[in-house]
Amino acid sequence: MQEKLGTDEAGLNTMVHVLTGGEPSPKAIAANLATTSAATSLVLNRLEEAGHISREPHATDRRRVVVVPSETSIEAIAALSVPVREGIDAIIAGLSPEERASITHFLDELINVYDQAIPSKSGKSI
Repeated sequence: MQEKLGTDEAGLNTMVHVLTGGEPSPKAIAANLATTSAATSLVLNRLEEAGHISREPHATDRRRVVVVPSETSIEAIAALSVPVREGIDAIIAGLSPEERASITHFLDELINVYDQAIPSKSGKSI
């Protein structure tokens, strides 16, 4: 997806955050991606130069800035994502109830391993 969009990993991660409903302020993006404000500014500059985003005044607080994805980038990411989602749906549809239960159990246990190994910033499991 990075290659198709002409961005790097940080740019793609930023786009995913903005497109999935994360708080679109540069400060919130930096916090979500665990980067500095300066590093985030560089990523946003690259994304803006490439036409993927724009920075606009907040609707109610003109002192704040929000990051807005471009329509062409939204459409490009959707076009790249649809075949993946459809493929995953087809795989799931082909599983028996027993196979689904087994996979669900495995994924639940995997999440538990991550939760135990990587506590969130609040001290709670992720």
